[in-house]
Amino acid sequence: MAEVIHPLDGAHLTRIEPGDRLAVLARTIQASNSKTEAELTDHAADWGRLGETCLGRALYRHRSVFRNASDAPVWSHLELSYFRDIVPAAAVQELVRAQQPPEIQLLRAEILLTTPSAFVLPRNWQGSASRPERQASLEYIDVQPPYLGEYREIMRNYIGPAAAKLVEAGRIGTFRTMETAAVLYHDPALTTDWNQIHLCEVQAEGFNGFGQAFDAALREISPDGGFADVFAGLDGMRTIPRWTFNDAVAEADTALASVGFETRS
Repeated sequence: MAEVIHPLDGAHLTRIEPGDRLAVLARTIQASNSKTEAELTDHAADWGRLGETCLGRALYRHRSVFRNASDAPVWSHLELSYFRDIVPAAAVQELVRAQQPPEIQLLRAEILLTTPSAFVLPRNWQGSASRPERQASLEYIDVQPPYLGEYREIMRNYIGPAAAKLVEAGRIGTFRTMETAAVLYHDPALTTDWNQIHLCEVQAEGFNGFGQAFDAALREISPDGGFADVFAGLDGMRTIPRWTFNDAVAEADTALASVGFETRS
């Protein structure tokens, strides 16, 4: 069944609904030099070669650690390739199975699914180049398996809708929650593990977490439960082994927002 991304009623946003999830091929990479990054950037821009179901790609370069509970070295780049329905076998072959250039060390490759109602972009999303003060916040989250379903429901019913208010108000760039569906490759030397990646563009200077911004938005959604109440439940379900700030090297992913217009009836 074809993926459908519906606009939020009354809001200038695009949100993926529970039955319409996207598949994302994520590669955690250690690139050896700036020339390698340039090649990765060129490949990200040429996303059409990955097939008609590909909606775009993005490449992020590590800048700094915001929170770290892992002793593993920090990798240099995260690459995301977005697809309708499924990740084509040809894309997996090219980006994961095939021999990679020696200057690219593939540390992890995984297929992510977008979390229902917690993947939100402005309809006019053109990347973050116009907001140079913002950096890409990447949270690598490890949810305990018994709580995966409950965690998804909290993201769907509380965190996603609250984030939509912040995106619409321009407080954050996008809010993209993704869940690991399958790990295709994991370098044994990489000791950090996760099963969720959250992507959000924030003003990194002075950033102290999402507490204050989310608190007001959550109280609009659930008057009896603000940030502390909702996140108190999350803390018992998950750990955050790594949370980093990153530069958006390539953002060839504007189609993620325009799909909402293409499929709207």
